[in-house]
Amino acid sequence: MQLHIDNSFIDELPADAVTDNHVRQVFEAAFSYVNPKVPKQPKLLHVSPEMIEAVGLNLEYANSKQFLEVFSGTSVYQNTKPYAMAYAGHQFGSWAGQLGDGRAINLFEVLHNQQRWALQLKGAGKTPYSRQGDGLAVLRSSIREYLCSEAMYHLGVPTTRALCLIETGDDVLRDMLYDGNANYEKGAIVCRLAPSFIRFGNFEFFAARQDYKNLKKLTDYTINHFYPHLGSPSKESYIKFFEEVKQRTLKMIIDWQRVGFVHGVMNTDNMSILGLTIDYGPCGWLEGFEYNWTPNTTDAENKRYRYGNQPNIALWNLLQLANALYPLVEATKPFENILNQYKIDFEVDYLNMMRSKIGLVQQLETDADLITRLEALLLKYETDMTIFFRKLCHYQKGMTTEGFDLISEAFYNVEGLPETLKMAWLNWFGDYNHRLQMETANDTQRSEAMKRVNPKYVLRNYMAQLAIDAANVGNYELIDELFQLLKKPYQEQPENEKWFAKRPDWARHKVGCSMLSCSS
Repeated sequence: MQLHIDNSFIDELPADAVTDNHVRQVFEAAFSYVNPKVPKQPKLLHVSPEMIEAVGLNLEYANSKQFLEVFSGTSVYQNTKPYAMAYAGHQFGSWAGQLGDGRAINLFEVLHNQQRWALQLKGAGKTPYSRQGDGLAVLRSSIREYLCSEAMYHLGVPTTRALCLIETGDDVLRDMLYDGNANYEKGAIVCRLAPSFIRFGNFEFFAARQDYKNLKKLTDYTINHFYPHLGSPSKESYIKFFEEVKQRTLKMIIDWQRVGFVHGVMNTDNMSILGLTIDYGPCGWLEGFEYNWTPNTTDAENKRYRYGNQPNIALWNLLQLANALYPLVEATKPFENILNQYKIDFEVDYLNMMRSKIGLVQQLETDADLITRLEALLLKYETDMTIFFRKLCHYQKGMTTEGFDLISEAFYNVEGLPETLKMAWLNWFGDYNHRLQMETANDTQRSEAMKRVNPKYVLRNYMAQLAIDAANVGNYELIDELFQLLKKPYQEQPENEKWFAKRPDWARHKVGCSMLSCSS
């Protein structure tokens, strides 16, 4: 098989003049050439048939020796030069300086069916940006990345994709909880794809060093390849570019909130310039509906990246991008207007998203209060977010007590529910029923519309952990079972009903099922 290689990033942007692979500060370069570490005994665990075809390959080739060698980093594909990207960023609100691809190595770009894909190995070894790290990844984090990215795509959330999952045969030392108890784990690599892996931090990298020549080159490249409809690069198109990045980022955040996804590490170097969900580390989906939940052990105290704060963090990150782009425009007002518009747009878009989750099409002023009261009730008592909204899809006009019974399965301890809270729920259902009388859709139409935005299946952390535990003893069947399940998250799939369930008690405090570290 022959890939259609088109390496625009390394062809059009400046390369690091230093060519040997050692950790260092990199200047006046968008990337550094570096080859992957050759793994000890690579083994293909899973491939995505959809993404194999998307890059112009087929499943027969995916089972070939050459495929395994190229996508494990054993050999370099003909006429290509792997590289690691240079970027900087703010981490947990503080400037961190140079960061870069510390454990990701870009293989090449492919053009197929008028679509550009950059293919990147995560966990393929040390790069000039690895700092104190080894550049490797372990099986547990690789399984999460592989399943999460594909799950998000099928949920309709903008995201990077995954091509394949490969076990390396190497042992990798990791301190999973950062508590001084390091252990060796199985090494693995995920090949992930996106039209581009450029992040907010790529622009911060040049701006912070006042390297405005290369900042312009990077911005012009990004507009020319990924925002060509904005026209030739100019001060006007730079503003339009920022406006569109704002819109794409906002859409992504609204989708995160809709499905209950928490990224966990919304640093500026983890923000895609294309508005894609990128870098699946200590992430997760809400079990109980909780504004303050973060899956990241590093963020457990301050909860900067908690579910309810994600919209604010996206705005803060956009402000950092605006600061980076400012030297190209030399005017603050256009950026301020766009950032202020984000706040307005979020309020409108979030309200409309929540309307869709509870089956409202007409837009009434009283809807905001109805939704605020609903969220307050969900926050008062541990209630599974996914199950609640999916059960609500079956609500029929005229239900009151029956409505409460319908969603009671979502409570983690229905027997312990205070009577006063039950009465508050019944009052809400009374108002909800009254509001539905103003809708023209019948129960069946409303139910089907709600099911299209309220998934039945998400990748709960305990589900991923079950697949990880099985894989660690050589059983990879559950990876494929979850992969297939998550391709149809909005469908009933009665044969998979066991996965439509609240987090089991054993998983409440189990490592990997509640909290994850940045090495997860």
